[in-house]
Amino acid sequence: MLLKLEPSPEQIKQEKIYSQMGLSDEEFQMVEDILGRTPNYTETGLFSVMWSEHCSYKNSKPVLRKFPTSGPRVLQGPGEGAGIVDIGDEQAVVFKIESHNHPSAIEPYQGAATGVGGIIRDVFSMGARPIALLNSLRFGELDASSRVQYLFKEVVAGIAGYGNCIGIPTVGGEIQFDACYEGNPLVNAMCVGLIDHKDIKKGQAHGVGNTVMYVGAKTGRDGIHGATFASEELTETSDENRPAVQVGDPFMEKLLLEACLELVKCDALVGIQDMGAAGLTSSSAEMASKAGSGIEMNLDLVPQREKGMTAYEMMLSESQERMLIVVEKGREQEIADIVGKYDLDAVAIGVVTDDKMLRLVHNGEVVANVPADALAEEAPVYHKPSLEPAYFREFQAMENTVPEVKDHNETLVNLLKQATIASKEWVYDQYDYMVRTSTVVAPGSDAAVVRIRGTRKALAMTTDCNSRYIYLDPETGGKIAVAEAARNIVASGGVPLAITDCLNFGNPEKPEIFWQIEKSVDGMSEACNVLSTPVIGGNVSLYNERSGTAVYPTPVVGMVGLIEDIDHITTQSFKDAGDLIYLIGETKPEFGGSELQKLTHNNIFGKAPELNLEVEEKAQKQVLSAIRAGVVASAHDVSEGGVAVALAESLMGSSELGAEVTLQGEATTALFSESQSRFVLTVKKENQAQFESLVDATYIGTVTDTSDLKITCGDELVVTQPVSTLEKAWKGAIPCLLS
Repeated sequence: MLLKLEPSPEQIKQEKIYSQMGLSDEEFQMVEDILGRTPNYTETGLFSVMWSEHCSYKNSKPVLRKFPTSGPRVLQGPGEGAGIVDIGDEQAVVFKIESHNHPSAIEPYQGAATGVGGIIRDVFSMGARPIALLNSLRFGELDASSRVQYLFKEVVAGIAGYGNCIGIPTVGGEIQFDACYEGNPLVNAMCVGLIDHKDIKKGQAHGVGNTVMYVGAKTGRDGIHGATFASEELTETSDENRPAVQVGDPFMEKLLLEACLELVKCDALVGIQDMGAAGLTSSSAEMASKAGSGIEMNLDLVPQREKGMTAYEMMLSESQERMLIVVEKGREQEIADIVGKYDLDAVAIGVVTDDKMLRLVHNGEVVANVPADALAEEAPVYHKPSLEPAYFREFQAMENTVPEVKDHNETLVNLLKQATIASKEWVYDQYDYMVRTSTVVAPGSDAAVVRIRGTRKALAMTTDCNSRYIYLDPETGGKIAVAEAARNIVASGGVPLAITDCLNFGNPEKPEIFWQIEKSVDGMSEACNVLSTPVIGGNVSLYNERSGTAVYPTPVVGMVGLIEDIDHITTQSFKDAGDLIYLIGETKPEFGGSELQKLTHNNIFGKAPELNLEVEEKAQKQVLSAIRAGVVASAHDVSEGGVAVALAESLMGSSELGAEVTLQGEATTALFSESQSRFVLTVKKENQAQFESLVDATYIGTVTDTSDLKITCGDELVVTQPVSTLEKAWKGAIPCLLS
């Protein structure tokens, strides 16, 4: 077998090979200054992946510092595998969301599957048992091309394949379809876990002389330079990067999960971290840097599934289902015995040192010797120029206009057929959302709810982001993303605890894109402060462009809330004939970025809906107080499509029920405006007085036993539809588009 000849340091510099790895001329000079010499090929690879945007957040760190990250319940904020929030009784919830956009654009099944696998490892590496998965997906228009349909089907299959096999329920999520995502879909995966305070572990390499061990699957050549690949724009030649997409094995991950959850009970374990983006490089450098120590590893000892792997390949591989752990010296066999029960590798490959260096030995020679801090905590940080786009000024100058609607009856049916509004049953029917038997509210309601066994508590969870609003007005749209997530939690009976976010944007080197990032984070931060939902972690995914065209700015919010008593669990479906229907919040003629605007103009423009955070906070607190008082039969937030769509959605699945509603004002606005801070609630007649004493709400109608939805505006009956017709349009839309 011929050995691969790697370029010499002189060749790397003279031929600018480093630029092919993602390092700029200035960054390569920084590396030379740090080392006092020209790096060799392996060392150049270490810096290139660790200084990529995907690993270092070098372009986004200045913006991320704006987020509120602490609070009375926060036990672990950003900086570890996942964030942790106290939920009482010495228990905590652990959660995080991450992207796998670029891999999913190239190889959608494996890209989505390994995205799920990676986020699960982030949670159980903290010592938590994963209890639920969610996702947030973006695709082009389903009727645009067979390519979009292929991506959609394969991403959903990948999520289902991994989650179902590992036995963690996929309980919720959201999907939006817009042309801007046609070449660059977004695939964000979220995992939620439970942990006892005493079992919390961190990814830190403490204790000079302690042993560094490799646990899990063997290392192959898949995923090499995946972090760098995720830090550049997609082009028409990106399919050539298919080898950068990892391949997942959910059955191996199940074994690793159980082994790690047993390991965290063993006091020989000092630290543990997932080998995620940048694989062995990031896990070793970050664990050393966070602990203020160093690590020396002998790569000859790394379990390998392919022959002749170089140090560069082993360190940059992103093979899945692997963990790096640090254990007390002399207790390696205890760890090996635990892991061996699961038929996994557990091999001592290194030692913790006191020199703060990451030192790699291969074939008896030192092949890399670099400061761990330089790779991790001291990666360069850039303050990119920001410029308000011309389109924003143009949109802000527009007056709010009401789209022309000739037939409100027909328009409601057509809105329910819009893929973004339509039932996602085709998607979640592929997910096993009842495995582990703790799912109380399955996909399809405002938020998923999972019961905490052995208690009367439950967790509500959701993912949200209307990227059209954020494109029109990033700051307002950022507020709305957080507020809508909180509304979904509240409508389900929970108090919002905290968020994790996945900031999906285009190329930050374009000032107009960086402005979108800044303003979105400003809006999100303000909403988090007002609604008391600190940011405990997340992910930044930039360069979401294909051949120069960026996706809408899409900062996805993953939120978890605590339901203090399962009696408070509330769903959106109307319950009984005779129940009173109430609307909370003010309806204004706001259609910028709305489903109606897109339906009638095939475009979005103008101002996003306004959001007053104080009004939002008051409405949420009133709704939650009424739910906890036991006087709310159903609750549903008003979002895409407005009140008419919210009413229709509340009737889906209840074939014997209908509703008769009277709305005030101009019909199109009353029916389809997307004004914020609104809920549709139902209340039993006997609870009317108590409900009205708790909530500022407008009575708008009654649940009936007629199986029809009838809506009157003024003196005119503007909508009269059998619920069966509405449900057929809503449920049949996505299967019809795919056929």
